[in-house]
Amino acid sequence: MKFLSGRYRWFIAVVLFLATTINYVDRQLLGLLKPMLEKEFNWSESDYALMVTSFSGAYAIGLLFAGRFIDRVGTKLGLTLSVLFWSIAGMGHALARSVSGFSIARFTLGISESGNFPAAAKAVAEWFPQRERGLATGIFNSGPSVGVVVTLLMVPLILQHWGWKEAFWITGSLGLLWMVLWWVVYDLPQRHSKVTEVERQHILSGNEGAAVKGEKVSWIKLFRVPQTWALVAGKAFIDPIFWFFLFWLPSYFSEAFTLDLKRPSLPLITIYAAATIGSLGGGLISSWLIRRGWNGLVARKFSLLVFALLELSVIFIQFAPGPWTAVVLISLAIAVHQAWSTNIFTMASDLFPVSAVASVAGIAGMAGSLGGMIFPLIVGALLDSWKAAGNITTGYHILFTSCGLTYLVALGIIHWFTRKNQPVDVERLQG
Repeated sequence: MKFLSGRYRWFIAVVLFLATTINYVDRQLLGLLKPMLEKEFNWSESDYALMVTSFSGAYAIGLLFAGRFIDRVGTKLGLTLSVLFWSIAGMGHALARSVSGFSIARFTLGISESGNFPAAAKAVAEWFPQRERGLATGIFNSGPSVGVVVTLLMVPLILQHWGWKEAFWITGSLGLLWMVLWWVVYDLPQRHSKVTEVERQHILSGNEGAAVKGEKVSWIKLFRVPQTWALVAGKAFIDPIFWFFLFWLPSYFSEAFTLDLKRPSLPLITIYAAATIGSLGGGLISSWLIRRGWNGLVARKFSLLVFALLELSVIFIQFAPGPWTAVVLISLAIAVHQAWSTNIFTMASDLFPVSAVASVAGIAGMAGSLGGMIFPLIVGALLDSWKAAGNITTGYHILFTSCGLTYLVALGIIHWFTRKNQPVDVERLQG
């Protein structure tokens, strides 16, 4: 592995990307199978919303504690345990036969998947100086979109030869294979045998404030600083939108454009592939501004403003004359969302010391999941209402419009809590 000499940190970013990809393969699978399973089990939109809410609620509970747990046991063990249990939970969907059975499986998956993003955010803070964190975060945060694309390509092939139960068994086993790789390759850069001294100093040179060892951070005090609430707003208002895109887009295209989801779907593949571009581009923009001398937080917030304005384009989906116009607009919307998400994750490592990054990422993620609990219930009720009226696509268009306006609201709240553009004083969190 001589080609990694001096660049091992980027290999770590790729391994984190693989974990996030597998995370979203397991998470997205039920959404892709929804049109098939709702016919087999006679689900309503509200039944499906209950399953989504079960996942969101469990994810929120898990995130509240997962970040703190990972800060205590370390990134390596914490992420290993998370992947182990979510892989088992993913395969457990194959045993479900009712709404309650699938809801229990989703709840278990949500609890166990909650460790992924806090651990990844902490790993980036451990392995990258500030000026590189935007791109590193963009790499692992592109996993959701790639995971969905992998699911769209893999599942139709599985369904052609087997059935939906085998889809859960096969995709769930991917995480068990990843665990072996992670356990072999990961350690802190300060003691990793594959890291050259030059690379080690490069990592630490731009990470002095965050790399303090042995500092104790009070978890309760995280709730007392405004920077925490900025991240909470950035996730609580926006995460439910991506989950709406994730769990309902296959059904939207099936309803609006009679898309056959038993075959690889080029429109959906295009949309979720665009999210990868957004993840990487979002990180590159803010990192480029920082290299040009911008204050780190100002660069992140300026990027968020650009993304919030671009997100308004999703409102015009209701005027799309055909599926590919809708694909273009939704592709832009989901790419912009991922660019936004990349900068929110990176703000956690900008604002907080490394010993608190996973904890605060968990708190913010919990807020996003709480929003994800409430929004699917609204989505399900709204779509059932418009389905009963014989025009379910109108319900979708109302939802798209609401989503497009929400980013500006979230940004206003983020700016209010970070208007001093300063990181947290570590002394305020100690004890």
